[in-house]
Amino acid sequence: QVQLVESGGGLVQAGASLRLSCAASGRTDNNIAMAWFRQAPGKEREFVAAIHKGGIITNYADSVKGRFTISRGNAKNTAYLQMNSLKPEGTAVYYCAGRLGSIPSGSQSHYDYWGQGTQVAVSS
Repeated sequence: QVQLVESGGGLVQAGASLRLSCAASGRTDNNIAMAWFRQAPGKEREFVAAIHKGGIITNYADSVKGRFTISRGNAKNTAYLQMNSLKPEGTAVYYCAGRLGSIPSGSQSHYDYWGQGTQVAVSS
């Protein structure tokens, strides 16, 4: 089993930056591909970004390309989401996800493990 814990959410103004962190624990010896999804109020959860288990290949939703950056820590059991130029439509609960496969998929069904989520609120 793998446990994922997110941190770094908060309330910011439009145009500001935030950095989310996700720490994986448990059976991470095989390394896992990791991703961020988000769910805005009244909407379905959607893909944001994903990163290969080795940290080399990344995948982004079109809506965040050029503004968000996903990365991994040196120990490979952490993932970060640097969010710049935040917009009010970025208000959502952000979830960290992990999958035993290596490919940074954008599909929720490919992920085996999920964190509890961290709230991000962007005011206009």
